[in-house]
Amino acid sequence: MSQPALTSNNLDAFWMPFTANRQFKKNPRLFVGAEGMYYKTADGRQVLDGTAGLWCCNAGHARPRITEAVQRQVAELDYAPAFQMGHPHAFELAARLSALMPSPLDHVFFTNSGSESVETALKMALAYHRVRGEGSRTRLIGRERGYHGVNFGGISVGGIVANRKMFGTLLGGVDHIRHTHDIERNAFSRGQPENGAEYAEELIRLVQLHDPSTIAAVIVEPVAGSTGVLIPPKGYLKRLREICDQHGILLIFDEVITGFGRLGSPFAVDHFGVVPDLVTTAKGITNGVIPMGAVFCSSDVHQAFMTGPEHLIEFFHGYTYSGHPVACAAALGTLDTYEEEGLLTRAAELEDYWADALHSLKGARHVIDIRNIGLIGAIELEPMAGEPTKRAFSAFLNAYEAGVLIRTTGDIIALSPPLIIEKSEIDQLVDTIRTVLEALD
Repeated sequence: MSQPALTSNNLDAFWMPFTANRQFKKNPRLFVGAEGMYYKTADGRQVLDGTAGLWCCNAGHARPRITEAVQRQVAELDYAPAFQMGHPHAFELAARLSALMPSPLDHVFFTNSGSESVETALKMALAYHRVRGEGSRTRLIGRERGYHGVNFGGISVGGIVANRKMFGTLLGGVDHIRHTHDIERNAFSRGQPENGAEYAEELIRLVQLHDPSTIAAVIVEPVAGSTGVLIPPKGYLKRLREICDQHGILLIFDEVITGFGRLGSPFAVDHFGVVPDLVTTAKGITNGVIPMGAVFCSSDVHQAFMTGPEHLIEFFHGYTYSGHPVACAAALGTLDTYEEEGLLTRAAELEDYWADALHSLKGARHVIDIRNIGLIGAIELEPMAGEPTKRAFSAFLNAYEAGVLIRTTGDIIALSPPLIIEKSEIDQLVDTIRTVLEALD
């Protein structure tokens, strides 16, 4: 099918998210197709996907099982309300998802995105303490440089300045521990850095400042993705869990990026051996095909709500599209694909090759740090004097012209290819980046 002609008029109506709109519309970068590891552009070029779409297409593109499941479901049951009603696929999906998580994370609440998963988990945490008679626990603790979506709760507990600065005072009663990035001590680490577990002690300082009886939950990304791939130091997450347990604080892992095989295990919960009380997910749950998210909660959190008369609603929260039939079908097809191809653990098989390839860029022009874990990587560049972010953005544009899609945040190149990537494609990705870096100002 031929593509419609583009004019300045039909480009102008769409206000694009997280995009330099004026720059884009002068020279638009348009994808019109995708299959496997590659996008197809409007001018017929193939572009290697180095970012799994937007951290979400873990199984690659146009996967048959997912496509067929969605097509069948649209014809069979296009929509069913989730309030006081249900459909079989939502219950089947919840059971299959909970089986992937260690006990006691055995209950699932469906949302439509990572942002909604975060809002849901924060509300669960606040309501959990209230139904247990500890309504004074209203404070939420996030982390500097954390990304938890773009709704008000998420940007309040998040710690990325640009996401927060335009939107007023946000939620009250929120504080932040420091981030774990320590380039002076941990530059060019492979896997988890050796230094920095002590940064978890920042939580003790906030506990002492606010009193633990006021704190509901702490939320962190096990691996901070959107801020530039910040990998937790050895022992850091375990120490956070210990401090939360000591003071009756719920621990929330935001696994919207790390979930569904990105680290070489189904979830970061498995990879790091630290079990939180709540886990937020989205993205890879449907391979990016249909918007969907899910919050996993422990049996203790779930059971706290299951009191009182049975005819009353236990948790006054939800979305019109929670557990949408077509999204559930896409998720079930995605889980089938992951299982049949061993994708939830494939990153572990490629991790050493991936690390060697990335770290071969040490010494390349402008590179001041490289870090990796699973099939995630980051190449941090020295900023241009007086023009932060420009060097990395130039790398993004030049890589696209050279047939490779990368993602940049600040002056960091972030990489997260689909889990189906082959070694030859890792070589192509890294060699292209090397060439791009050598040509940068």
